[in-house]
Amino acid sequence: MSARGRRAHGRARRERAVGRGGVLAAVGVVVVGAAAATAAFWPSGDSHPAGASDASATPKSSASPSPSRSYPLSQTPRTIPAVREHTPARGPGWRPGDDGRVVVNEDSLADEGKLLAGELGLSYAGKADAEDGDVALELNGDGKKANAESYTLTVRNGRVTVTAPEQAGVFYGTRTLKQEVHDGGTAPEGVVHDEPAKPQRGFMIDIARKHFSADWIEDRIRELGDLKFNELGLHFSDDQAFRIESDSHPEVVSDDHLTKAQVREIVKLAESRHITVVPEIDSPGHLGAVIAAHPDLQLRNAQGTATKGAVDISRPAAADIVDDLLNEYADLFPGGQWHLGADEYQALTVPDPASSFPQLASAATKAHGTGASVEDLATGWLNDRAAVVRKHDKTPRAWNDGFFKGGKVQADDDIRVAYWTGKEIGARQPAEYLGEGRKMINYNDEFLYYVLGQPNDFVYPTGQRIYQQWNPRVLRGTSAVAERYDDQILGGSFAVWCDLANSQTQDQVAAGIRMPLRATVQKLWDPGQPALSWTDFEKLADRLG
Repeated sequence: MSARGRRAHGRARRERAVGRGGVLAAVGVVVVGAAAATAAFWPSGDSHPAGASDASATPKSSASPSPSRSYPLSQTPRTIPAVREHTPARGPGWRPGDDGRVVVNEDSLADEGKLLAGELGLSYAGKADAEDGDVALELNGDGKKANAESYTLTVRNGRVTVTAPEQAGVFYGTRTLKQEVHDGGTAPEGVVHDEPAKPQRGFMIDIARKHFSADWIEDRIRELGDLKFNELGLHFSDDQAFRIESDSHPEVVSDDHLTKAQVREIVKLAESRHITVVPEIDSPGHLGAVIAAHPDLQLRNAQGTATKGAVDISRPAAADIVDDLLNEYADLFPGGQWHLGADEYQALTVPDPASSFPQLASAATKAHGTGASVEDLATGWLNDRAAVVRKHDKTPRAWNDGFFKGGKVQADDDIRVAYWTGKEIGARQPAEYLGEGRKMINYNDEFLYYVLGQPNDFVYPTGQRIYQQWNPRVLRGTSAVAERYDDQILGGSFAVWCDLANSQTQDQVAAGIRMPLRATVQKLWDPGQPALSWTDFEKLADRLG
């Protein structure tokens, strides 16, 4: 018998049961009079659904058939991140059944529907009306009027409906459902209304200092998707290596690298999970791998001493090669975000940059007029690189120590501040950037930096510390900025840096970041005090896998 035939046969059998005096609950519970044999069955085959009390498992004796089954009010589902709002209801909830389907109201939801069907062992039926046991995925109007990542998940009458203004919200609803029914669980009756507090929820991996396989990166994407992260940063160029195949400058590419074909597969998988891949080519510092192939571009001081990792930004050829690479990779990474780096340019770490690097001082005056500083020249470099990626419809971001106070040249307003540290001498407080109206992304190295080998006083962050002490307004150290700046903080990113690359294997890194990732996304989805204790949060993470 076909699945459709089984479904019709089941409906007819239930109708006959009702006709004999039984009362049918929507998911197949039959309760008959006291004089007859009593049985209760759920789609899973259990005799007692999750959330139902023992007292309700056996109907009380009465002179006439019971009109309906009594269920306790459902409980809020336990997921990571936790849902923001759940309206409880009475009912048995929902579990995947053998005849269950995933249906959609728009063909554009086919990818989300097929993914969920495969994960839950259901069939994908495309555009169709929902029936008992089904999951319906629906777009419900103009996404401009609501958070595009919001969704509503309704469990009622033996079926599940996920509605959202855009595909991303539908996808996140399916992630909630997947967690609810994990390992035989039941999606509780009622309605979930959910949305993230922060629009950017990221994980960044330094694949320049340590080569990570494409398979490992794809495994992280699947993990990130299920946790409702929406950004994956790839820092693929640094002093140690350049890790992605290049056609414009193959001479800079390291032996161990990702091919463009592999990157396309990574990006494709990320897109299927509504994750934007954010590439980073750091400049004008951290360009050692490029300099190794072009030593003439290396910055040298007045005594002729080379400056590690830094290109001479007074030379047009330095800008040309970086722009070649930015333009080349723009199509490889079709997402709308780009990280320009701009941190730790060593020319600016000496007491007197102008006297140490007279060629930079001269270039600053030529480009920006009398009184311009080396910092102005570096800011002009940042703005020029931002202009390159902007032509490809990318929104630029840069590390906070690439933005300088005062001066004749200011960083363009649309360059977002990736705030990572305030430990360096003269570091500006986050409130200074926010007071200028800048938008920021939280990479706080006190909580969100997983630095292999723990050099320079870094320690591996713990999920518990993030869960209990951090939120997106804690940008520097352990203190939060004023609440009035909250809307300017777009989100945050947990970052893996591979300073001592051989300190951990790929598998050790994955294990080490497992709970920090879960704690981070919990606080980005809802920065308030979590309902669960840390111990219970850990237990939930272990149960969900």
